[in-house]
Amino acid sequence: MLKNESRFLAGTIILPLWFLFGLTFLSSCASGANSRKDLLYAYLTDTSKYILLPTGGIEKPMDMAQYISASFQNQDFLMVSWVKADETAIEMTLLNEMGATMGELSYGNGIISFSSRVIPNSLKPEYIIADFQLCFYNTALLGRALKDCGLTLETGGTFRRILKGKNLIYEIEKSANVVKLTNNLRGYTYTLEGDFS
Repeated sequence: MLKNESRFLAGTIILPLWFLFGLTFLSSCASGANSRKDLLYAYLTDTSKYILLPTGGIEKPMDMAQYISASFQNQDFLMVSWVKADETAIEMTLLNEMGATMGELSYGNGIISFSSRVIPNSLKPEYIIADFQLCFYNTALLGRALKDCGLTLETGGTFRRILKGKNLIYEIEKSANVVKLTNNLRGYTYTLEGDFS
């Protein structure tokens, strides 16, 4: 059990991080049905159209709870998600404090699907998958995909940085137990706690 687990299971309903961030992109990305198979993408800047990579690009499979702390528009949020991701699919289950499912997202074989009883259909799941790929996908594949949309990927031992020209858009710091993503353009940060070793 992670040392901070108890604080994530506090007395209010745990809100999904992805819902909060997804709402900021409603006017800038492709919309449509809850389940669709077509060219899936997310705008990482107002003009940088990132085509989602296939599931085979993941660096390492995972099947774990991820405890999430986030900061967005001067507000802090705590939440939890169960993530199962491998070469065939990415599946995320969003849970409340009692362990009940609040929403489910899946991506695989060119199809993305999102369903929830409490989260609006207007949430764009492409942005959830894009951020996930930036954190956990093979850097060679990411570098090519980002170059195709006018961005540059810089990597080091524990970091990834995504730039448009000289402007730093994303900063990602990774360790065995923590992944921190900062989106300087959209103004959000989140930290994932899990077993990423």
